[in-house]
Amino acid sequence: MKPLDTSFQRLTNRLACRVVLTVCIMARILTLPAEAETEEKRPNILWIIPDDMSAHFSCYGEKLIETPHVDRLTERGTLFENAFVTAPVCSTCRSALITGLYQTSLGAHHHRSGRGVEKISLPEEVTPLPRLFQKAGYYTTLSGWPMRSNKLGKTDYNFEWDSSMYDGSDWSQREPGQPFFAQIHTQGGKLRGKDAMGWEKVSGAAEKNLGSRTSPDAVTLPPYYPNHPDIRRDWAAYLDAVRMTDHMVGEVMERLRQESLLDSTLIIFMTDHGISHARGKQFLYDEGLHLPLILSGPGIAPGVRREDLVEHIDLAAIPLPANMQGRPVMDPTYTSRQWAFGARDRCDETVDHIRSVRSQRFKYIRNFLPQRPYLQPSAYKDAKAILMAIRQWHAQGRLNPTQGLLMRATRPAEELYDLANDPHEIHNLADQTAFHSTLVQMREALNQWMTETRDQGRKPESAAMYESDMAVYLQKHRDKGDLERLKILQQNIQWMQEQAARER
Repeated sequence: MKPLDTSFQRLTNRLACRVVLTVCIMARILTLPAEAETEEKRPNILWIIPDDMSAHFSCYGEKLIETPHVDRLTERGTLFENAFVTAPVCSTCRSALITGLYQTSLGAHHHRSGRGVEKISLPEEVTPLPRLFQKAGYYTTLSGWPMRSNKLGKTDYNFEWDSSMYDGSDWSQREPGQPFFAQIHTQGGKLRGKDAMGWEKVSGAAEKNLGSRTSPDAVTLPPYYPNHPDIRRDWAAYLDAVRMTDHMVGEVMERLRQESLLDSTLIIFMTDHGISHARGKQFLYDEGLHLPLILSGPGIAPGVRREDLVEHIDLAAIPLPANMQGRPVMDPTYTSRQWAFGARDRCDETVDHIRSVRSQRFKYIRNFLPQRPYLQPSAYKDAKAILMAIRQWHAQGRLNPTQGLLMRATRPAEELYDLANDPHEIHNLADQTAFHSTLVQMREALNQWMTETRDQGRKPESAAMYESDMAVYLQKHRDKGDLERLKILQQNIQWMQEQAARER
């Protein structure tokens, strides 16, 4: 990796200091005399992170289903109304979360990148959070649920990392009295459509414990999706996945209770990005960026709902209990964000370049490739029944103007939405004179952010890196014998390369 210039060194030092502060406090506790440690007990820290799931929990206002266990976390702790990921797809989001740095600053902004012969290395100044917890004396774990002995959970980081930063897959393997930092990554929205056996396998509970399935007839879709029966069925199955996830949260809390750990464990519940849907995952609308975030445990005020803007990388400097110092997000001196930023770049074979900035009221999106359609060729997304349904009705002329927004052959270079009056981000105000000053302000905020954070997406991904990652992607499907998908991928890759050549 090329040496970092001094400005980027200052950036990484400044952003990473939040992580270091937390661990330094923990390290100081480790040096306390034994009698002092009884007064200042180090907390356990547990992250629960489901895949592909938005804030469709009853504590966030979902009416069609009940989520009593996540609701209980809310009653015991603090719920953030306006928490956002910095990337709407798993590997880039997770790369940012585990380092406390924007994925665009790390060069980890392309989904599933660095998987081939071309690698991505972290700057020497950046240490992943589990390693910092280890240095502070914590036992670090990574698992799915149920936990499986010696089987780590999902990582999906876009950079080279050492697996020894995780001590194991279950906190029961730690030394007596040793605190733990645990991550539980669950399938979340990927559980859609599981049958009764699938429910039991993933959650440890039979379907009867979760009640009857959600009826597609009861579903209310966002206005930008057509009332197609396949989309209604998918949304109902997604809500069932939310209920399965809630049940898993209950199982985790029950285990902590049985082991007398519930009151000494800080639980952070969040998702890795929004629902995997046409306008959600991989896009910078709130359906892709907004996530549930709940903190519950020692030192966290119960029954609190916060409306200030939070980015998921703030959790790299996760707050400690009230009797300890260095509580960034929960500290009364914490300065609320004016802006929350988002970035979408290449996802699998599909090349894109979008940036966003959000305030409490407005969302600004910049499309750097406006000549391309919103729904570019994507083997992953195009294989979904929901995309097939949208394309089918579009071809039949059955979409209204709102439902047809994603089917446009080109995009506006800029999008601006008044979220207070247009929460579904339908009416683009970028060309309206009345909102020109807001447009300019948010345009400049985004420009400044890209400059200050040294957004590496400002330059196209190198042909060598793209070809390296595509070779791995193609080989995976060759190994599966999935020749139909392989052919589609090859066609899509050729399309992307031809588009890039025209845009040079």
